[in-house]
This record gives sequence, structure tokens and C-alpha cells, in this order.
Amino acid sequence: MSKDPGEKMPRWWGQEASRLSVAATGDGPNPTARTRIDMPQPIVEDLRAQGYPVDTVADLLNKRMRYPDAIPTLLRWLPRIKDPAVKEDIVRALSVPWARPAAALPLIHEFREASDDSEFGLRWTIANALAVVADDSVFEEVASLLRNKEYGRAREMLALALGNMKTPRAVDVLIESLQDPELAGHAVKALGKLKAKKAESAIRPFTSHEKAWVRAEAKKALASISKSSR
Repeated sequence: MSKDPGEKMPRWWGQEASRLSVAATGDGPNPTARTRIDMPQPIVEDLRAQGYPVDTVADLLNKRMRYPDAIPTLLRWLPRIKDPAVKEDIVRALSVPWARPAAALPLIHEFREASDDSEFGLRWTIANALAVVADDSVFEEVASLLRNKEYGRAREMLALALGNMKTPRAVDVLIESLQDPELAGHAVKALGKLKAKKAESAIRPFTSHEKAWVRAEAKKALASISKSSR
């Protein structure tokens, strides 16, 4: 079991400093009280028992460990945790290459079940994880979530998840997503990654998009497609 850094981490690794999870204890009607199942301690004890020197789940990322054999432990705890902060730390800890594809279906379930009204809260974090761990085995599920506008901008990273898939159907769904203002920029980026020749004409109008980053992604995507077709 290796706990040393060394494998290439997701790009956001150094940008996402997970907050320490502090849970209150107590019984009765106190709305801030949490049961033991909501606290980080039991899962931390499980991780320590596996040999990981952590005080919180977030330490797996913050200490830049490699922890493939901890993935089953994280997945076992994921549906049991109700505290949003602790759950978010688990989701981030699952946003690693060695959780692919085992974490994909559990994360899809959590995406559906999340009680999250913010644009960039837990549901967005779950979608970000799926952009790392999803593969063709969950294409139908990811495509279904992407098409559901009730999830708003939390769907953005699902477009990038499709951009990691090999099925030609991913290209079709992404071209369709170009018509959705909440998804268009990320769909352009994903199509560029896929070097989708059939999307070239659909991407071109985005080179004059009102947002600079979308224009940049469109130009990058077209260049990538052009280069691959030579």
C-alpha cells in the first residue's frame, strides 16, 4: 500500500483546500447536534486502521497521499454521512484517478440525492468528481443528468465527464448541449478534447461568444480538431 505522492494529481488538486470538518455532539432536539454517524471520527478511525496518518478525510488530499485501497472505505461511508461538509470532503477524496470507475455510480446516486440549492455547492463538487472517475459504463446516467435542467450549473462538469468517454454518443450529447447557455462553454471544451470533427461547424460560432473564456475554448477546440484531421 503506497501512501506517498508521485502520481499525477487532478489539475484542481492544489486549488481545492478542503476545510476541516468539525462536528458537534449531543442528543435531543438541538438542530446543530449530530449523531456519531454524521461525525468524521469513525471514518477517520477506519482510515487510520488501514495505515493512513489522517486527522480528517481532507488530509488524504491535503497531505497528497496515494490511497487506492482506501476507496472502498470512502465509498462505504459516502451514503451514510449526512453532514454536508464531511460528505464534500469524501467526494473530493474520491475525485482521483484510482477511484475510476468504482466511484462513478455511487457519486451519480449522491448527485441525484443532494439537497443543494447553490450553483457551486455539493452537487457541483460531485459533478467535478465525475469528470475524473466516470467512464463509458455510466454514459447513460451522466447524459441523463446533463440533460436535466433542474440541476442548473451543477451540470457543467458533467460535460467534461462526457469529454473523457470513448462512445460516439458522447459527441452527440455534447453537440446538443451547445444549445444550453449553462453548458455551452464546457461542452465546447469537452468537444475539443474529443477532437470531434462532426462538431466543428457547431463550435465555430462560439469564437465570437460574449465570454472571453468561451471564445478561447472554442478557438482551442477548433485548432485541436483541425490538427487531428490532417
